[in-house]
Amino acid sequence: MNKVDMKHFATFLIAACAISAWASGMNDLESFVRNVKSGRADFTQVVTAPPRDGQVARSKTSSGTFEFARPGRFKFTYKKPFEQLIVADGQTVWLYDVDLNQVTARKQAQALGSTPAALIASSADIKALQNDFNLADAADQDGLQWVLGSPKAKDNQLQSVRVGFRQNQLEKLEIVDTFGQKSVITFSGFQTNAVINPELFQFKPPAGADVVRQ
Repeated sequence: MNKVDMKHFATFLIAACAISAWASGMNDLESFVRNVKSGRADFTQVVTAPPRDGQVARSKTSSGTFEFARPGRFKFTYKKPFEQLIVADGQTVWLYDVDLNQVTARKQAQALGSTPAALIASSADIKALQNDFNLADAADQDGLQWVLGSPKAKDNQLQSVRVGFRQNQLEKLEIVDTFGQKSVITFSGFQTNAVINPELFQFKPPAGADVVRQ
């Protein structure tokens, strides 16, 4: 996953944390939003660009770990193939590119908007989710139970998000943007209500890093 793709999909990944109860119904989703306050998991992400001019679709794979703690704090650590970091501290979303020693900072409210990231960062109940997303059960596939979500905002860069579960455990997140680019995230070792040190979500730009504020 290149650096531009990482920034484009960064907020999408968080959706997994907030919607991991869809497979067992909306009542479970409401319970999850209300009761699950934190979590962590390993992930592998495959981003596939739509084919152009008859060429075969190209895919890129990355992997790492993520943690979250509501309200509004999360961290993605990309370990392969490039070291990159995404941290939200409740006020600011920080994107750190280790190779370039560059930091991009955005106000969190603007960075999340009505993306799936808002599900974990701000939604307190099922009604709040339905204000921003159309939610519906999807057909079982590949041994997983799926739920489909689509944003109501017309200017959203996200076309759809599909969440897959196996025996009520989050396993996959499929994201399609308005350009047809698809991102499939496979989770492992998902832990809910994990004990997470709040300092994990604090970020200070490294000395000498180029900081860009948007």
